[in-house]
Amino acid sequence: MKRYILLFLLFLSFSVYAQNTINNYKYVVVPEKFSFLKQNDQYGLNSLTKALLAEKGFTVYLDNNELPSEIANNKCQALNAEVLEKSSMFTTSLTLLLKDCQGNIVFKTKEGKSREKEYRVSYNLALRDAFTSLDAVQYAYNGKNNEQQVQPTVAATTTITTANTPAKTAIAPPQATASMVSAKTVQMQPNQPAGTLYAQVIANGYQLIDTTPKIVLTLLKTSVQDYFIANNGTSNGIVLKKNNEWFFEYYQDGKLTSEKLMVKF
Repeated sequence: MKRYILLFLLFLSFSVYAQNTINNYKYVVVPEKFSFLKQNDQYGLNSLTKALLAEKGFTVYLDNNELPSEIANNKCQALNAEVLEKSSMFTTSLTLLLKDCQGNIVFKTKEGKSREKEYRVSYNLALRDAFTSLDAVQYAYNGKNNEQQVQPTVAATTTITTANTPAKTAIAPPQATASMVSAKTVQMQPNQPAGTLYAQVIANGYQLIDTTPKIVLTLLKTSVQDYFIANNGTSNGIVLKKNNEWFFEYYQDGKLTSEKLMVKF
C-alpha cells in the first residue's frame, strides 16, 4: 500500500513540476523533419505535431518558417519539439520531448504505441497516444519570460531597432467549430446531393461548409496529396481519398470510425 501511495505522490509531484515548467513558455518550434524520417514532414508527422501542440494552447512554428522577432532575437523564449522513435517489428512507439534552448528536457511524454501496419496510420496513432500525457498537465501560459535563460550575444557595433517593428503573430492551425459562416462566402451549387460539403480555402488547407452554412470540418494540408489532418470540433482524425471517395476517419471510445463524405472542391 505504501508503495502505491509513494508512486502516486511521485507522479503528482512530477505533474505539478512539469506544468509549472512548461507554463513558462508560450512558443514551441517544431522541426520540418524528425531525425528518424527521410523527408520533410514525412507521413504528415511534423504538421500533426504542430497541430496537436496548438490544440494544447501553445503558439507553434515550424523551423522553416520566418520566426517572430521575440523568438528570433532570443531562442530561449521557445521550447523545441523532438519526436523519438523506438519501434519493433509489430509495434510503432513514439515519444515527444520538449526541450529548452540549452537542450534540457522540460517535458517528456509516455511512449505512444500503435500496432497498425501502414506507416502513416501507425505514426499518426502513436503520436496521438503519446500526446495524452499532456492532458494531465493542463498547460496554460503564465506570462513569464524566463529571465534566467541565456540571452543572445549582440556585437557592440550592431544596432538593433525594434521600436517601430511590430512582432509577427503566430497563426495557430484553425479549429473546426459549429460557427456560422457568411452565406456570401459559400459557393453553393444547385443539384448537389443532400449532405454535400463545400470546401473553402483557408491558410493551411480547407474548411468544409454545409448549406446552413456552418463549418463542419477543418482540413489541414499534409505533404501527401488527398490526405488531410482533420478536426470537427470534438474529434481529431484524418480525411483521405480512397477509390475516388472521401472519408473522415477518427477514433471514438477506442474504436476506429470511418465516415463517408461528399465534398465539392
